[in-house]
Amino acid sequence: MRAVFFGTPEIALPALHALAEIGHVTGVVCQPDRPSGRGRTLRQPPVKLAAATLGLDIHQPVALRRDELGAWLEARKPDVALVLAYGRILPGWLLQMPAHGCMNLHASLLPKYRGAAPIQWSIVNGESETGVSLMQMDEGLDTGPVWTMRSLAIQPEETAGELSQRISQLAALMVRQDLPRALAGELDPRSQDSSRSTFAPRIRPEHALVDWRSSAAQVARLIRGLLPRPGAYTTVNGKRLRLLGARPLSMELDTLPGQVSVASGQRVFIQTGGGGLELLRAQMEGRNACSARELLNGRLLYPGVTLGVQ
Repeated sequence: MRAVFFGTPEIALPALHALAEIGHVTGVVCQPDRPSGRGRTLRQPPVKLAAATLGLDIHQPVALRRDELGAWLEARKPDVALVLAYGRILPGWLLQMPAHGCMNLHASLLPKYRGAAPIQWSIVNGESETGVSLMQMDEGLDTGPVWTMRSLAIQPEETAGELSQRISQLAALMVRQDLPRALAGELDPRSQDSSRSTFAPRIRPEHALVDWRSSAAQVARLIRGLLPRPGAYTTVNGKRLRLLGARPLSMELDTLPGQVSVASGQRVFIQTGGGGLELLRAQMEGRNACSARELLNGRLLYPGVTLGVQ
């Protein structure tokens, strides 16, 4: 099997290694290097670093142009292109180039959570399970026929980062066991029922802003679902506060939504629209991440302050 791999972030690494084990990877396509950090130094994508270690040919097109990327692909004569978290929508001409087209490892149980952020939204929305779908790509947004799906239970306190690690291992297993069967014609692709589809859009700042009128359980899920990036946030005295850990309480605090109170031992409680929430860890704008108690000691939080007030 001659294969080209499309992927960019860390979640794609186990699948790339699995593909290199079972087939001949003739090339790897990932996003260009991007400026990162306060110094804005160029950062190489994790897939690029892994591909270099494996001695694979790497291509980082700025635009998916047929004259450039098409010629590069034709020279590599792939039987299939395998895609996992590449970060761009592939044009129609590219989907037809490999002999068996392009297959995508999508981190949801399709047709649920089509789109860019299925792992995050599955936690935010309180799903009990998710998984990976191996699908044949078409020109729609995650609408192609599905070769096979494997499910995972979402753990009660799991963050998006932790779930991503387990998703990545499941995707690698499917590369080893399901991809060869699909290419050999041993699996029958099933059309998706679009009437049952849900959408998982890219996380934008407005999605990450905490609404303290939501329940404590909803706020806690938002925090877990957006960790480690971009992180749910609120404001305190006009400054942004990233929320890095919290747990719902089994009681009301008899205060207004968003208002901070402090219990014995300097535990930070926040009232929501439904129940209290204990803040465990956070990061004030311009400062390092720290415990809620350290925020109190530094007078960055204090009893009676209301979060989310501009």
